[in-house]
Amino acid sequence: MKAPNRWVIAIAGVLLQIVLGAVYAWSVFRIPLSKQFGWSISQVTLTFTISIFVLGFAAFFGGLWMNRKGPRVVALTAATLYGLGVFLTSFSANKLWWLYLSYGFIGGLGLGLGYIVPVAVLVKWFPDRRGLITGIAVGGFGGGALITAPVATRLIQSVGVLPTFAYLGVAYFIIAIIAALFMQNPPEGFVPEGWAPSAKQTSERAGHDYFLSEALKTWQWWVLWFILFLNTTAGISVISQEAPIFQELTKVAAVVAGGMVGIASMGNAAGRVFWAWLSDLITRRATFVVMFIVQVLLFWLLPSIAVPSMMTTITFVILMCYGGGFGTMPAFTADYFGPKNVGAIYGLMLTAWSFASVFGPLYIARMRETTGNYATALHVIAGVMALSILLPIIVRPPRRERSG
Repeated sequence: MKAPNRWVIAIAGVLLQIVLGAVYAWSVFRIPLSKQFGWSISQVTLTFTISIFVLGFAAFFGGLWMNRKGPRVVALTAATLYGLGVFLTSFSANKLWWLYLSYGFIGGLGLGLGYIVPVAVLVKWFPDRRGLITGIAVGGFGGGALITAPVATRLIQSVGVLPTFAYLGVAYFIIAIIAALFMQNPPEGFVPEGWAPSAKQTSERAGHDYFLSEALKTWQWWVLWFILFLNTTAGISVISQEAPIFQELTKVAAVVAGGMVGIASMGNAAGRVFWAWLSDLITRRATFVVMFIVQVLLFWLLPSIAVPSMMTTITFVILMCYGGGFGTMPAFTADYFGPKNVGAIYGLMLTAWSFASVFGPLYIARMRETTGNYATALHVIAGVMALSILLPIIVRPPRRERSG
């Protein structure tokens, strides 16, 4: 039986990630919800934090479930939960707990189950382009807000904020269900026609497919977890405070800062593709070394920048590095532990994203409150990035062969 066209599956995977990535547009709901129901900014923002925190753990269970039932079942469940969670948010009038339950918890479950599927599936279909293809897939997640934000804003203006959730929930469900139907693993032993791994690729890859329990016994898995955690913490700290940072350091008006945020946020999507593509050429290890070096320089310089265009450019590159971590790490994990069980192995690694989404924003907000400025917090992040350079330098593929 002829294998299906792997590029069709890739396109469906990107489409699924674009729908899920709409969660990054949460900020457009913040002010309307606060104005209509009197909730504070922090109360509304907590919804996003819950959603991302749940995502990391749901991705792990999704990876385990895929090993038993296959990717299509998991993707269809994800589409249902995500669409349902967003739709149910339309009933959260004056019920903050319902907002957290519907969008935060139920939606977060759908996000995590859905996020891991294209990543785990596409590394198996594209052993020849692992970095690029996972970068493109999660690039869809990073770019989801670019499509959703203007659509949601227009809907809020025309029908109100709560009905907007109902419309979006139905749309997400339909699109995600269609994309989910294409999710399937390649035939056993699939190799792209005419491809064989190069000597460099072989030297950077594990000798066999690890089970999750095996991977967790290696020090390499924990190093990769910390690399993802540190890279994500740095980027998400800035993301959580972008507009206030821009206004404080460059003295621009709020509306101008909003435009700067929109431009800089494109770096999140662009970086997922660019760094992942580069990792196919220079190895994943070298890619993270370069990303950390770049962030050392940019975080150190950021507090001294007063020109809006320069601030936007530097933040764009920082968010490229933030996105680059998500674009490169799935292929890094598949290289070190094999593609067969990457859903569970990388799914559990995404808990690094969960903890970073809590730690990073809390850290920079507290530092701003205690020091009265952002400079100290940003310089500390630069120092942490400098120390982080050591991790991709020392890590090597696990070399223990399967016993017996």
